[in-house]
Amino acid sequence: MVTDKADSKHSDPRIVVALDFAAADAALALADRLDPAQCRVKVGKELFTHAGPALVEALQGRGFEVFLDLKFHDIPNTVAKACRAAADLGVWMVNVHTLGGRRMMAAARDAVDSAPHTPLLIGVTILTSMAEQDLREVGLSGSPEQNVLRLAALAESSGLDGVVCSPREVPALRETVGADFRLVTPGVRPAGAASDDQRRITTPEDAIASGASYLVIGRPITQAQDPVSALRSINSVILPRP
Repeated sequence: MVTDKADSKHSDPRIVVALDFAAADAALALADRLDPAQCRVKVGKELFTHAGPALVEALQGRGFEVFLDLKFHDIPNTVAKACRAAADLGVWMVNVHTLGGRRMMAAARDAVDSAPHTPLLIGVTILTSMAEQDLREVGLSGSPEQNVLRLAALAESSGLDGVVCSPREVPALRETVGADFRLVTPGVRPAGAASDDQRRITTPEDAIASGASYLVIGRPITQAQDPVSALRSINSVILPRP
């Protein structure tokens, strides 16, 4: 991966900007305004389907580390091959659905470990758009938090590096998982921002204080009148580090 800014590889940005655009031009236009030392970026299903690996490579060429958010969920062999392809693409982080089970997650772990570049392998637990009623409708008993804790424990024992979870579940998870287990939290909104389609949300500063590792933030930055200022403002409240 080529980096444009010498200090970007020495930083550890906590914010992952969700590039939830339909086309590469819009995603790259925003990326050209952002500093890879201040954030990472996420490429999800819509953008990747439209723009493909070339877009990921273009972002990496601009110095950004990329979270490839495709939530792989299939039989173990298929997921393993997809994760290896992501590793070969050079992404910083890739994710799978924990509901795929232990054998699927273990196969994904083996696949990325066999690659020259090993991305972080993260498990999706319960989508932050889902409430307890939604879980009951798909046959999962218990609260979202209970399901997240159970699936996170399965992910950790299957060798994954962390999970995606709501910031509301971070405190309970921090009591049960290892200190190095990454907690990646969407559903983060600055005070006063619209919740959009997220249900289990909190503010960036509360998420970090509770033990979140990385915050995935989209519309509060990408749809702000000044995305650079919006990113800077969020960093200012979560990074009072020397």
